[in-house]
Amino acid sequence: MTLKNKLVVSASPHDRSPRTVRSLMLDVIIALIPALIASVIFYGPRALLIECVSVATCVIFEYITRIVFKRSQSIGDLSAVITGLLLAFNLPVSIPLWMVVIGSLVAIVVVKQFFGGIGQNFVNPALAGRIVLLTSFPVAMSTWTQPLTWTMSKLDGITSASPLSSIHEMASGGAAPDVSLVEMLIGWRAGCLGETCAVALILGGIYLVVRKVISPTIPLTYIGTVAVIMLIAGKGDFRFVAYELLGGGLMLGAIFMATDYTTSPITFKGKIIFGIGCGLITSIIRIFGNLPEGVSYSIIIMNILVPLIENVTLPKPFGTPKKEKKEAEAK
Repeated sequence: MTLKNKLVVSASPHDRSPRTVRSLMLDVIIALIPALIASVIFYGPRALLIECVSVATCVIFEYITRIVFKRSQSIGDLSAVITGLLLAFNLPVSIPLWMVVIGSLVAIVVVKQFFGGIGQNFVNPALAGRIVLLTSFPVAMSTWTQPLTWTMSKLDGITSASPLSSIHEMASGGAAPDVSLVEMLIGWRAGCLGETCAVALILGGIYLVVRKVISPTIPLTYIGTVAVIMLIAGKGDFRFVAYELLGGGLMLGAIFMATDYTTSPITFKGKIIFGIGCGLITSIIRIFGNLPEGVSYSIIIMNILVPLIENVTLPKPFGTPKKEKKEAEAK
């Protein structure tokens, strides 16, 4: 009797899928390619240099750490590559390369590998690396370069303020930013490498949804919550809402970081709560905080709350008696 004719008994779950961690990560990398191309077009060859350094150091740190901790190698699953890309996408083009290395060290070694590796980290590694860099080197992390000002002989272009700093003034009757909404959409504005071109990020998000790598629940809930709150804060000004949605790293965070499998809820209700929480915290920081941006902090805070969210929203197994019934029986 051949094996295929035998009844094989095994522990649950019994769902089989051809998808592997590597194939999922490869899809994410493909989805990030439009934003990568846009970053090089707008910010020049130094953008590609930063992205290469970030990816390379993340992979190297993961490789060395796995050896030191005497664990099997995991660089083949491509998760370190994605962490490197996302970290680079959260950095300005003018940042010194040695700071990029520090960000990779924090993201891979401290946040990811110290807690056991992929699937064990409780916050997004790339965002944690960005926050550490922002806290340690605020000037370097907030020096923005105007796009399309680079030349092949000079990598650093004309510095300017981020549009978010002037968008905030629109709510109180101030003037709109110097860039138009079309320029905000295509990425013709100052900002981090991977956050400026909303078109590229949306295309990547659509690809991930079509490939069923991510669910649209968190991105739509996150962005929708910010839109509603900013509509109220802007007293019905839809232009203000559009600037807020396209400004900063909202699109990048909502599509590629808030949807991280490890640090986001698995239940549908949990995803909705998570997205609303991210949108609420982002809006509060942007409206009332000293910083014009709040995406990184909001996602990190909600990452920490994921165990609580899942504990509340996980469905009860069939046949489990209700709490009231248990208490009645106990009496």
